[in-house]
Amino acid sequence: MDLEFGRDMRSPQRDSWKTTLLLAYQSLGVVYGDLSISPLYVFKSTFAEDIQHSETNEEIFGVLSFVFWTLTLIPLIKYVSIVLRADDNGEGGTFALYSLICRHANVSLLPNRQIADEELSTYKLECSAERTDKSRIKVWLEKHKKLHTALLIMVLIGTCMVIGDGVLTPAISGLEFSLSKDHREYAVIPITCVILAFLFALQHYGTHRVGFLFAPIVLAWLICMSALGLYNIIHWNPHVYQALNPCYMFKFLKKTRKYGWMSLGGILLCMTGSEAMFADLGHFSYSAIQLAFTSLVYPALILAYMGQAAYLSKHHDFYSNSQVGFYIAVPVVGSQAIISGTFSIINQSQSLSCFPRVKVVHTSDKIHGQIYIPEINWLLMILCIAVTVGFRDTKHMGNASGLAVITVMLVTTCLTSLVIMLCWRRPPVLALCFLLFFGSVEALYFSASLIKFLEGAWLPILLALFLMAVMLVWHYTTIKKYEFDLHNKVTLEWLLALGDKLGMVRVPGIGLVYTDLTSGVPANFSRFVTNLPAFHQVLVFVCVKSVPVPYVFPAERYLIGRVGPPGHRSYRCIVRYGYRDVHQDVDSFETELVESLATFIKLDASYRCSEASGAGDQEEERGARLAVIGSSRASYDIQDSVQHSSATSVEMTMTTTRRRSGDDDGSPGGGRAKQVRFFIDSHVVSPEAADSKQVAEELEALAAARDAGTAFILGHSHVQCKPGSSLLKRLAVDVGYNFLRRNCRGPDVALRVPPASLLEVGMVYVL
Repeated sequence: MDLEFGRDMRSPQRDSWKTTLLLAYQSLGVVYGDLSISPLYVFKSTFAEDIQHSETNEEIFGVLSFVFWTLTLIPLIKYVSIVLRADDNGEGGTFALYSLICRHANVSLLPNRQIADEELSTYKLECSAERTDKSRIKVWLEKHKKLHTALLIMVLIGTCMVIGDGVLTPAISGLEFSLSKDHREYAVIPITCVILAFLFALQHYGTHRVGFLFAPIVLAWLICMSALGLYNIIHWNPHVYQALNPCYMFKFLKKTRKYGWMSLGGILLCMTGSEAMFADLGHFSYSAIQLAFTSLVYPALILAYMGQAAYLSKHHDFYSNSQVGFYIAVPVVGSQAIISGTFSIINQSQSLSCFPRVKVVHTSDKIHGQIYIPEINWLLMILCIAVTVGFRDTKHMGNASGLAVITVMLVTTCLTSLVIMLCWRRPPVLALCFLLFFGSVEALYFSASLIKFLEGAWLPILLALFLMAVMLVWHYTTIKKYEFDLHNKVTLEWLLALGDKLGMVRVPGIGLVYTDLTSGVPANFSRFVTNLPAFHQVLVFVCVKSVPVPYVFPAERYLIGRVGPPGHRSYRCIVRYGYRDVHQDVDSFETELVESLATFIKLDASYRCSEASGAGDQEEERGARLAVIGSSRASYDIQDSVQHSSATSVEMTMTTTRRRSGDDDGSPGGGRAKQVRFFIDSHVVSPEAADSKQVAEELEALAAARDAGTAFILGHSHVQCKPGSSLLKRLAVDVGYNFLRRNCRGPDVALRVPPASLLEVGMVYVL
């Protein structure tokens, strides 16, 4: 079923103050867990280097100055003030930025693009298309295809580092226990493994329930942490506020030199979890996240770090490791944001055809986008336990986590600078200033993390390289398979001639033929009827495609059209999903599909009646006509001239000549296709069309086919390289892709096809 959205994106009204307060409270348990527990290990990781304390406390004050300005510049100014505003219909994260860029510039590598996708309600642009077309940056990006690939690789790097952080954050959080030295050696590892197993076992309950459970723990932690910090400031060193002067940062680097620069890898841990504010934006709201951070999280963190610095300024030989009653629960809370983010980002990677198929379970009936992926959950648990047992200390894991975090932030900075130019239409100088200012700060931390390659920083790089290889292999082979299908599709004339061939029969029921093509008859159907000379009474070619928007409203999800004349009973259905959507269950899909087909049959009859009374012969164009059933948008468009009408409910779209580059015909060239859109309101359907004998027979045939049952026809593919292919291509396709295909979920699981109704057609792809 289609679930409700957390917020109504059609009418983005300001939330009431009660709703904002509730969302801000709930965000504590999901968004700010990782950021809130950073005071547990920042000073400890920083002074793990060979830094000696002096009586002037310049080293301690220098670290505090770095922490204060880092928290102020990155989480407060960069994310809360700027990056959070770069949302995609209320959604945040790396894919939201990439989606915005792809809508404002033709840089997407995804196939199946159609001009009709631009009519979606969520496909909104920050400025008019005419104004966007004048951008030199846009023209330059669209001209160079290599930049499209580089942009996708940048997004995948950020994705891989987020997944790597999902492995490291629970492990490093779990090791931070308040145990004596005598008990630590033999107790910390088993206890950590038990807590990690408990944490991942909770995930199937969903982010909403787990986050609501953790919110009071984080709230209590922040209050106690800030109160303890205030006490330490007053009791030990009231003059610690002087360290907020940025001059102490330069004094620290000047005095400690190489070791001070290396210690920046520990200081950057103070902003771990900042990316979660943007990544989890869709679950809450901008005002809620801004309120929670500025009024509670940020002041509490500053007081906590100042209190630690005040205490350390009087105890140079001691690092505070005091007992806290709910200490063990806090690391569990701190890991929730990154685990939830890992589920979301892998689901988004699937929408880009960049990740093998996995089973996605929706965990909330009311909040859209909260998901759980079983195999990824248990794989993360195994990797977390392996890292915990293998590293055994927080220093090396802190180095690894720091590199993963700062890499994601660098990717976000680069993508946001493109959004400033392409989407917000700000001067390139402003985008360059944003990139240079925040990029230089993050590059400094990145260099300090990278220098610790042999001390743990190699782990996220290794994980990223492995994940990148998997994603690139899957994406490359998927695109090549699509191109193979495109060049081997059969003609409409071949399909229409099947009924005249000896021995070809139509059997009762509905046959849903799944294909990646938005036009034409796929090769797997020709293979099907070649081996079994029969096909169903009602034939529907179903294309499930992703569009560069976070969500597609249920009323705009289906594009319905005919394949051949009405008497052939063949249709095309294009099902559109956003990168945060989860596929419907099969019962809901069947019901909505049949209802949409019935509505289309009536409206198409009305259109044919109106067409018969007009001039011109458009018979050959009918196969390209598609209808959005249930759309509430209104316009009348003939060859780029747009005239708004009052109220309509169904859009009839016809593509007549050129398509945009990347469409199914594979034709080069740009520009908008010549198209004619007809809008027919449901209450103006002519009685002659609705009550005609032909419509009645077609509806009766549809109902009878539905009662007879539905069969799902999918291609079972085997991929192999052409003779003479390079060694790298053979390793990627013959070995890598086929291994992933055999050991991951099949398309029937991703499409939620019932096994009893599944018909698989063997297909060999020679790439």
